[in-house]
Amino acid sequence: MRLYPLQTRVVRPGDDPASVILEALKEQNLHLRDNDILAITSKIIAYAENRLIRLSDISPSEKAKALARRYSLQPEFAELILQEADKIYGGVEKAVLTLKDNVLTANAGIDNKNAPIGYVVLWTREPQKWARCIREEIKQKTGKRVAVLVTDSGLMPLKKGTVGLALAVAGFKPVKDQRGEEDIYGKPLVITQLAVADSLASAAHLLMGESAEKTPVVLIRDAPVEFDDGVYGSADMMMPFDECIFMGTFGQSEKRERKQT
Repeated sequence: MRLYPLQTRVVRPGDDPASVILEALKEQNLHLRDNDILAITSKIIAYAENRLIRLSDISPSEKAKALARRYSLQPEFAELILQEADKIYGGVEKAVLTLKDNVLTANAGIDNKNAPIGYVVLWTREPQKWARCIREEIKQKTGKRVAVLVTDSGLMPLKKGTVGLALAVAGFKPVKDQRGEEDIYGKPLVITQLAVADSLASAAHLLMGESAEKTPVVLIRDAPVEFDDGVYGSADMMMPFDECIFMGTFGQSEKRERKQT
């Protein structure tokens, strides 16, 4: 498997992501092949959707002010978290643990990195639609049958730093179910599933970086994936709450606390 980071110009609100990608490929003299995968940060898709918010336009509620005081946030930023998050679990200084679109993430995916001063970027509303549309547009313009992976940065419990996170996939299966396969000693796997899309997202994330790299796209070639014509979102990659070791533990703790009170 080979990965090629694609540097682009600074993406502006309303830009077409597929055009930005094709422009970068041409400038770097890279030519698409069938079954290439294009890993794309969700931030440039959010720019295409004009998901930039000026914090001075936000009026924080009393609830937002309380959240801001508790976790050392700007009140306006806290208000956006309340608006965007499906659920808030708690947090630490500068970060709130939230559930957003079936994904456990910090601050409901809201980010002020690589946004103009005084602005933040919200998560894209429709990553699956964009994955499908970008794939179709690139096929129409190049004739090549590629897959698209929409990524963002995420966190792992008790681990320092960010990793890649898959938000949507078009063109390959995002999870490989290995239950029933045998290990090297002939023992059947009972619960193992391989997070294919998240693994590729992490590999791409390493090349994209988090600061001023201007590398929002990574071309992945010869990836060991099962290609198809499906379009998948976070719900297709989500572990049910009662089967997830983290969320299941949270739920058990909440039940114990309710019984004690």
